[in-house]
Amino acid sequence: MVGSIATASRRPLTNPSKMLAKASPVPILKTPKRENSVIGIKRRMEDDDLSLSPSSSLTSEAEFNPSPRKRARVKFEPEVEMRELSYYERAPERESKPEKSASVVREEVRRAIQRHVSGTDSEAYDRIKELFSVDPRRPDEDHILLSDVPTPTSLRYHLMGLSSNVAALDRSCNGLVQAVLNSVWLGRDESYIKLYIRFLGNLAAAQGIYLGPVLKMLVNYMGELPKDTGKVPGYVPVPGSEIYMRVHMALRYVMQLIPSGSGSLSPILSVHFPFDTDSAKANIAYTSNLLKISSYTPELQADILALITEKVVKIDVQIQVDLEEIEDEVGEDVLRGVSPEAIMADEEEDDDDDDASVLSDESVDDDSQRIKTVRDNILKLDGMIDLLFEYYAPAFASGSFQDKENALELLLSHFQTIILPNHRSRHTQFLLFHYSQTSPELAERFASTCIHTMTNRRQPAILRQSAVAYLASLVARGAHISGEMARDVFDLLGAELTSFRNEFEDTCRGPDPRRYGLFYSISQALLYIFCFRWRDLTTAAVEGDTPEQVEELEPEDILFPPSVKEVLRQTIYSKLNPLKVCSPAIVTQFARMSQHFNLMYVYSILETNKRVRISTYRSLSALADPRFHQVEREIRAGDDIGYQADSYFPFDPYQLPRSRRWLEGDYVEWRGIPGLDNEEDDEDDSEADDDEDVSDDDLSVGTETDDDM
Repeated sequence: MVGSIATASRRPLTNPSKMLAKASPVPILKTPKRENSVIGIKRRMEDDDLSLSPSSSLTSEAEFNPSPRKRARVKFEPEVEMRELSYYERAPERESKPEKSASVVREEVRRAIQRHVSGTDSEAYDRIKELFSVDPRRPDEDHILLSDVPTPTSLRYHLMGLSSNVAALDRSCNGLVQAVLNSVWLGRDESYIKLYIRFLGNLAAAQGIYLGPVLKMLVNYMGELPKDTGKVPGYVPVPGSEIYMRVHMALRYVMQLIPSGSGSLSPILSVHFPFDTDSAKANIAYTSNLLKISSYTPELQADILALITEKVVKIDVQIQVDLEEIEDEVGEDVLRGVSPEAIMADEEEDDDDDDASVLSDESVDDDSQRIKTVRDNILKLDGMIDLLFEYYAPAFASGSFQDKENALELLLSHFQTIILPNHRSRHTQFLLFHYSQTSPELAERFASTCIHTMTNRRQPAILRQSAVAYLASLVARGAHISGEMARDVFDLLGAELTSFRNEFEDTCRGPDPRRYGLFYSISQALLYIFCFRWRDLTTAAVEGDTPEQVEELEPEDILFPPSVKEVLRQTIYSKLNPLKVCSPAIVTQFARMSQHFNLMYVYSILETNKRVRISTYRSLSALADPRFHQVEREIRAGDDIGYQADSYFPFDPYQLPRSRRWLEGDYVEWRGIPGLDNEEDDEDDSEADDDEDVSDDDLSVGTETDDDM
């Protein structure tokens, strides 16, 4: 065999191609192992060319290996987007680290908590706490390395581990719990939001000590949101409406798991209400969210509505106080200058504009600053009352009669405890004015509440007088108050005046507003109703004529029933002398109308009253009143203005621009008297008015209030 092999080796190669084919498998199989071969390099270059764009592909060898004698020309793309890389893009190596599985992280979290609670080791516990303490929006401000910022996956796995071990998070783990509650979560994806909400519910249910902190954290997002809320790097920005929805989703979930949590939530809602100095946007946003909370916590509805009403009344009263310190013309200009679009404009202001306004405030005078404060408060009040109108609207628009009664009862309870005691409220009470007129039964219910307060001797005198003003203003200004109801209220007030005369007239020595204050309030209410609703008090109206038909009658044909004339005559000619104390604007208008209708002539009484001195009855308790000293100064000066009845009528014209849309068609505007207001006042009228012309607008708006009364 050896010889045959040698012979074969000496045999000439007759077919070299066949021999090459037989020998080729060996080097072909070994070629891929030669990493530095030319074929391997060329193949990798061709593979890399597939990922390049056509404009940047290598098209020739000259481009790949340019001549050293010729410098390559650099061409710039004319349209290149310049942007700053986020910390995720600046640190790509952070994603290259392999992520631990969820089960491994869960076990690490369990061990870290266990060792921390036992006191053996807190290093792993502190690392988890730092993980949630990092703010991904501002890592540089916290001096955190980019590589230490947790990835979304790592954060999610650690939160899952905490959710599985909430039973172990006792008081000693308060630092970790606070780090999770204060972490940035609202701007992340839906899966993380659901996981976070589940953690909040499990934590509050398993550890009752954390219910308060969880509720406080959620309520803290109910007001004006910081501008960076919902903007987390690596996630799509979340709008404000979506953020509020996520917060409500979390709060609703917690309240469903812990129904008794409403007892803890109510005081938190009160404490976190925006301050008086906060913006209109903050107050309106918080009010809107409170009303939404009441929809899924019905047990807190009364508390929430009472809280909002208290805040609204407080702002309303403050506006009136500030307006009184400003000139009348300027105050009216401020009210007219606030448009419904002003609130939307304020909502779109950025922080730079706010800073500029703060800086400008330092250089303006006190009057300008006061005007700005009034304007801001008007925006708050207008937006908040508008939200209350919207909240009550469904019950009165489409609810059953029982729903309407329940809603009105809620409004009446707030009226008696919050609105009525605050004498200067000017707009909040229009919620009752509007919704009580949706049906005759509800209007009678509101009127009955005022009558009950007026006739209740246990109530303070100031509340009884305020109730009279509300009753008279409702009847005089309510467009949906029937003529029959106006006549009934007129007769009831007349009966009260008769009772007062029978009780005090024999011992009366002259007008005394402090002793007979309620009598003068009722007398003024009677005159006020007469001036606005005289058409419904005529004999023709009693017989069935409409107010429009009554206006078409000649003055000599307009008659009044004996009951109306008798009540007015006995009241005006009483020893208590109400015309001396009642508001001059109302008295003057009644004098003009009564003469025009041949009802009675009272100008002689007005002339006599100029020489009448008001006497006062003072008890020992009155002498201790600090207001007594101010009254003494007015007496010495010979000024009786301090003793005139308060001309405050709570349903005078509504001036808030945005929310007044709810009152369209509800309001009786002042209408002139046919044959009287088209003529100029004669000389006797002007003299009887002490050279002071009182227009119809003065009557409709009313005069300034006086706190001494």
